[in-house]
Amino acid sequence: MFKGTTKKIASAFIMTLATISAKAQGVQGITAAESSLLTYVDPVASLCLVIGAVVGIIGGVRVYIKWNSGDQDINKELMGWGGSCLFMVLVSVIIKAFFGV
Repeated sequence: MFKGTTKKIASAFIMTLATISAKAQGVQGITAAESSLLTYVDPVASLCLVIGAVVGIIGGVRVYIKWNSGDQDINKELMGWGGSCLFMVLVSVIIKAFFGV
């Protein structure tokens, strides 16, 4: 009579231990992924700043060329250039703030 109950208790105990072990491995995996991801945040933010600088230089040269050629529609070009530079700078700041670096 107790043998069946003992087997059920033993089975429940083994299942509980297996679940705890799986959760511990899951936490270790998440911690490893988080530390790996955080190593990429600074290079990605720096890359965004470099791309923003290149876009800024190219856009500045385009605006300068249009201005010297007497083009009347430089306001549109200037707003697009300034918006793209601002976007790239803000992306790098937001990436760092999002990941808490």
